[in-house]
Amino acid sequence: MRPRSRKRVLAVHFSQTGQLTRVLDAVLAALEADPGIEVVHETLKPEPPYPFPWPLVRFFDVFPESVYLDPPPLAPLAFDPEGAYDLVVLGYQPWYLSPAPPMTGFLQSPQARRVLRGRPVVTVVACRNMWLMAQEEVKRMLADVGARLIDNIVLVDRGRPAATFVTTPRWLLTGRKDRFLGLFPEAGVAEAAIHGLSPCGERLRDALKAGHLHVPVLADITPTRVDARYIAAERLGRRSFRIWGAILRAAGPQGSWARVPLLGLYALFLGLGILTAVPLSLAVRKLLALSPVYRRGLEARAAQFREPYG
Repeated sequence: MRPRSRKRVLAVHFSQTGQLTRVLDAVLAALEADPGIEVVHETLKPEPPYPFPWPLVRFFDVFPESVYLDPPPLAPLAFDPEGAYDLVVLGYQPWYLSPAPPMTGFLQSPQARRVLRGRPVVTVVACRNMWLMAQEEVKRMLADVGARLIDNIVLVDRGRPAATFVTTPRWLLTGRKDRFLGLFPEAGVAEAAIHGLSPCGERLRDALKAGHLHVPVLADITPTRVDARYIAAERLGRRSFRIWGAILRAAGPQGSWARVPLLGLYALFLGLGILTAVPLSLAVRKLLALSPVYRRGLEARAAQFREPYG
């Protein structure tokens, strides 16, 4: 059998707003432009599709299944899971501190198990700001199918956290991401950050062609940064989400009218938590940060989220 003359890359992603598609395109541009590389795209399509903008009840109704990693039905995948790929790139967003359900569904599929085993994987994330718990779940699922995560690229909304609690829900529920009331910035990842991803793509292209994808190749140039300030908040939020998720799942399946009153209570709880618990935890962490012992412990916890890189 003659050796393949072209390197092959499989890019799998789901994007509801279109932002992640543009981020992934920016990463893959250098690979797409190289005649020695073939990029195969797979866009995950849940059935039925998720609406955008979100109706309010539907927005909260996907919460329990997102948190418990229940895979949604997906349209048939078009790529050949038995094909030989030299690199797999996975693009996803965190939903409720978990991977978006279409990516969860893909990673639990037989096709993913076949195509990912033994393959180097790069994950690409675009989100508001909290992505650590979701990436830990993705790491675990990749390990379960025998994949090798080598790099992670993360772009986050650089607006103030308090502002993004307004701008991100407004975008998801109305489809509008422009500046709001003259006070709030545009929602989403900055255009400059997306355009700045070219070096990542070029580095991946060069490493792919040189056969160097057995180790991280983006650690010194990726915009990914583990913000230790969010670790405690994400862990606390994750525990809370699992409690509420269990209650809502027990009330009935997704779309059940029995869930609606509980979804209202959950939305109220979440809003009160954002207005009270989040500012309080930030204030407490600022006080604790005065302690060298606390700072060392925080950095040690942050290092755990960088292993493997990203």
